[in-house]
Amino acid sequence: MHPMQFQSFDSPSAPGEAKSIDLVYNIPLQVSVELGRAKKEISEILEFSLGTIIVLDKIAGDPVEIVVNGRLIAKGEVVVIDENYGVRITDIVNS
Repeated sequence: MHPMQFQSFDSPSAPGEAKSIDLVYNIPLQVSVELGRAKKEISEILEFSLGTIIVLDKIAGDPVEIVVNGRLIAKGEVVVIDENYGVRITDIVNS
């Protein structure tokens, strides 16, 4: 028996094949992070005005889910940097 031979990922690809991952770099993806949820009746929503506070079902410091194109890919935590919100990824979801 002969050991299996596999092509190296670092070697040049065959003619006509993509030479790098550059082909997928410009594909747009929809990334969303849900900070929490709240149930409200229409009458309550109609009373919303500037400055209304909506209480969510999560508290500060709870993990948030990072969803790409409708698929959960990671969990993280909300961070504030120079008055901007962001999400620090803390766990990659294997599915």
